[in-house]
Amino acid sequence: MSALAALTAGDAVAQGLQWKGFTLTGSLQTDILVPQDDAKIGTEKYNGDVVANSYVNLNLSYSDFITVGARFEELSHPLPGFENDFDGWGVPYFFATGRCKWGELTVGDFYEQFGSGLILRAYEERSLGIDNSLRGAKAVVRPYKGISIKMLGGQQRRYWEHNDSWVWGADAELNIDQWSKKMQDKGIVWMLGGSYVGKYEKETPSYEFIDGQLYKRNLPENVPAFDVRTQFQKAGFNLLAEYAWKVNDPSFDNKYSYDNGSAALLSASYSNKGYSILLQAKRSENMSYRSVRDMTGTSSFINHLPAFAYQHTYALPAMYPYATQPLGEWAYQAEFTYNFRRRTPLGGRYGTTLKLNASHIRALHSVEGTDDMYYQDINVSMEKKWTSDFKTNIMYMNQRYNQKVVEGHGNNGDMVKSNIFVVEGQYKFNKKLQLRAEVQYLQTKQDKGDWVYGLLELSVNPYLMFTVSDMYNAGETNLHYYQGAVTFSHKAHRLSAGYARTRAGFNCSGGVCRYVPASKGVQISYNFSF
Repeated sequence: MSALAALTAGDAVAQGLQWKGFTLTGSLQTDILVPQDDAKIGTEKYNGDVVANSYVNLNLSYSDFITVGARFEELSHPLPGFENDFDGWGVPYFFATGRCKWGELTVGDFYEQFGSGLILRAYEERSLGIDNSLRGAKAVVRPYKGISIKMLGGQQRRYWEHNDSWVWGADAELNIDQWSKKMQDKGIVWMLGGSYVGKYEKETPSYEFIDGQLYKRNLPENVPAFDVRTQFQKAGFNLLAEYAWKVNDPSFDNKYSYDNGSAALLSASYSNKGYSILLQAKRSENMSYRSVRDMTGTSSFINHLPAFAYQHTYALPAMYPYATQPLGEWAYQAEFTYNFRRRTPLGGRYGTTLKLNASHIRALHSVEGTDDMYYQDINVSMEKKWTSDFKTNIMYMNQRYNQKVVEGHGNNGDMVKSNIFVVEGQYKFNKKLQLRAEVQYLQTKQDKGDWVYGLLELSVNPYLMFTVSDMYNAGETNLHYYQGAVTFSHKAHRLSAGYARTRAGFNCSGGVCRYVPASKGVQISYNFSF
């Protein structure tokens, strides 16, 4: 044990804890809220309870041969936005993985994605409360260069339990370029892939009224899905084409339709010195695929449909995020980035970056009396460095957000039409001291009207960061949503403490959204890894 004791903190971050061929790595994350009631913003009643989400990961490896790991979770009093089903504590995730030259085998809990995830994506997103890992077995085989085959099967996690249904599948990818020296010499990478996923769910009685008569639905117990794809790369050019289809799976999501499902996407990008272009299109229809067909919300999805909408990090542009509609949609996205060279009229001394992005998502079929557009976002930004110490980023965004479709309600009109302006500046006083400021304005006549946002962030490198911000509704409520925080970082440790009043809204990532109620109180967050 003396070898463990001799490791410094820096060694632990880089290598984990090592002893006689064994390596122990891990992480700790805890997010705490000491809540206060605030009737003006409609906070929940916590009766003085401290709420927190905590996770501890530990992985032990021996050489490159085997790894075992587990995760402990403590959510006895979960954070706002995590429904009562999250209440509890225990070890819901554990696994063992053995490896050899030509493959590996995992038993226990695991994550996996086939292709773009159109028929399978088992993943974790803690900020959304998503963990749809599979408990069973997964094998990866590489019998020959350029060939990778995956096979898996198991039951899907749902909160602290696992669904009774079974999910299994196989995926194969062929890297054609690995078999051709000419292609390698020309820098060509070409992949062909195919996947199969099956779901077995024991039929439970389900009924519906038709013309005043009660009928029993005939629901399939086995629901297969298939995916084919190809990806081609050469120099700065990249092309991905993928198509998936699913046998009929009547469910709550599709109003118990017996139609088959399908999804197709095409993504092309090109980058060269000074500029890049991205063009994407997607059509999906009836592709809700859950291990339990009558689940709602973000629970029990086997697959994932990317949103093809820009993922904003600024507060007001992210206020109305888009959630992929499982019944179907057309989605288009384009992005163009250009870097004006230094010492040109527009580039200046340090260069200028211009970015234009557009997303447009609409219904598959027109329905009289409704708006076919689900979401539209056109934004342009310019990032410029004025001196060696000062740079700015300016953005304008025009957004259309169908609140009736995405959120299920409309306030002062179903379509929220907004213009959003963002100005960000960063100034470096010296090597240790840096100040960042944001000013944002959202103008709209719908929902709750106009919003104003301001932020100041002072970094004292390498350890401290001080942040204050305020989001003010200037349209309907005249409420302030303020925040102040201090963050301390040292090697593998990160501790943040602050006080905040947080508005109710949707937290989204990649087209998946969860509603988070309003909250107020002291916030503490701690992260550590080794």
